[in-house]
Formats: sequence, C-alpha cells, structure tokens
Amino acid sequence: MAMRAAFSFLAAALLAPAAAQSLMPSPPRHVPVLRENFPDPFVLNVGGQFIAYSTNHANRNLPVAASRDLVRWRMLGEPKNPAQLRDAFPTLPRWAQAGFTWAPEVLALGDRYLLYFTARHRASGRQCVGVAEAKNPLGPFRSSAPEPLVCQLDEGGTIDASPFRDRDGELYFYYKNDGNNPAVAKPTFIYGQRLSADGLRLEGAPVRLLRNDTHWEWRVVEAPAMVRGSGPGGGYAMFFSGNHFGWEADQRLSNYSIGYATCRGPLGPCQDAAENPILHAYNDARGCLSGPGHANVFEAGGRPFVAFHAWDSKGDCRKGEHARHLYVAPLVERGGKWAIGPSLRAAK
Repeated sequence: MAMRAAFSFLAAALLAPAAAQSLMPSPPRHVPVLRENFPDPFVLNVGGQFIAYSTNHANRNLPVAASRDLVRWRMLGEPKNPAQLRDAFPTLPRWAQAGFTWAPEVLALGDRYLLYFTARHRASGRQCVGVAEAKNPLGPFRSSAPEPLVCQLDEGGTIDASPFRDRDGELYFYYKNDGNNPAVAKPTFIYGQRLSADGLRLEGAPVRLLRNDTHWEWRVVEAPAMVRGSGPGGGYAMFFSGNHFGWEADQRLSNYSIGYATCRGPLGPCQDAAENPILHAYNDARGCLSGPGHANVFEAGGRPFVAFHAWDSKGDCRKGEHARHLYVAPLVERGGKWAIGPSLRAAK
C-alpha cells in the first residue's frame, strides 16, 4: 500500500486527460524527497526498506536515511542516542583522513554488506577508493586495510566507486580517475574492472570505458552506474555525470548534468548516447532544478528508479543553502533509449 501511494503522483500525471491537465497549473517536474544536505546519494533496497547513504557532512563519515515508500524519508540517529545523527562508518582505516569521505555505495553479498567509499589518502593527499564490511546495512562498517583498494596516483587519484552484479552473478567495479583535480589537470576516464567473488579485490586489467570528450561534459565524467537493459537484446547502459558539480556565484544555474552510454558488455565498449545529457538544470514552466547529478539506479517493485542530488534553490531559482537534496524518479527504457521521468513525491 505504501509503495502504491508513493507512485500515485506519477500515475496521475501519466494518465490524466490532456484537457483536464490544461485546466490546472503544472506541478514541478522534479521535487526533493529529502530536504537535508545529502550529496552523492546511494539507495539500497533491503527487503522493501530503502536505506540511503551520502557523502560525509555534519562530522559524520557516512550519514544514512531510511524510507518505506521512497517519498517519506528520515535521517537516522544513533541507536543509543536517536537525537544524534547516525554515522554508519564511525572509524576510517589508517590510510584515510577524516573529512573527505565521498560517494558511498553498498553491495549486499551473502550475509555481508560491502561499503565502497572515497576518502583522502593520508600519504599522498589524493582521493582514493576503499572497501569496508558490516553485517548490518546500517553499519557500523569497518576496514582494517592498510592501503586503498584502488588509487591512481599518476592520474590524480580515484573517486566514485560503483559495484555491479550481472545476471550471471559476476561482479564488476567502476571508478573514475580524479584528473580534473586542479593540481593534476588531466583527462578524466571512467574505468571498469572485474571484482573478485568476495567483493574485496580487483581482478584483471582496468578498461577505459568513457572519457570527457563532449562539450556538455566539460572536463569531467564521473559517478558511474551500470545497469542491464530489459529489452530483447539485454544490452547495458552506464549512467554518469558530467561538468562541474558546484553552483558558483557567477552561474545562473549549475551545469552539472546526467547522461548515459550504451555498452555491449559490462566492460564495454561503450558509446555516449546522442541525446545526452538526459537531465540538466532548468528554470521554466516545469519548475527549477540546478545541478542534477550523481545518479544511482536501483529497483523497487520490479521497476528501475534513479536517485540523484540537486542544489537547494530559492523560490526565484537562485541558490539557497549550500546543500544538495535527494531526488527519486522512475527510470524509463524505450527502444534501447533511457529517460528520467518526473520525480516521486508524496500524494496530496
């Protein structure tokens, strides 16, 4: 019942007669489901309960939120002190410096949950990727690894790790070299590599799948998320973000956007979609959206959805608080092409 209520707005928008719609003001196309600072979101479906993880803030390495219906979310507190914001990853490994824990993603594997995270490498000052484990999806996640899982120091470091389990059970791993770091100024690539059956090691050689080579991407491609299509060919699609993530003082809107590439297999080759970007900033009759990005794809009720963030904005579509909010929207595939629909919101 809760899931049906969550989807009621989307169904009404798609099924209402055009004449009736023309008599009413159009609702905003995208609205946040969580108006907290929740950048780089990842949503995990755990038996019908949805757990979301975000980049560090409020002195928490891994803030978490939960929902039963995808539209009503609450930030979680510590078990012994619910008034205190929960940290599902309270202790970082020795190699990692606190304050730079970004872009978490969690893989359920047997009776374990594996957290893939980005953190500051103490020895080099670069961002690198690690993995931690927990028995509970709410943590506490722990890692005793002396070094990161992957750290491309000669390419600026490594960020935005994303695991993928194919239909045959094989595991794959995606990440981005941090070449757009001003101290490095190198091209950015999204890499793919095989992941060991236990999820703790990379296997084989990394493969370059995408690079920043189109105008809308500017100097950046990042935040990879691989999915398997539902069509007869069962092809693959990799969602990613492009351009600068921020909303700077001299910008009317943030240029951060979401695109995708079609791939022949989990390790490519991949080709950018001609219609990219499929979600970008706008300020028009549909409402206001600034800097949508860092898409994460998950399933609910047998359907694909995408979670992403966008910047907080004021009523006149100007930058509000320095915060990025959580959005959830259906992901639609038609004829091998992908689109992001109007976002979910609570039924009135």
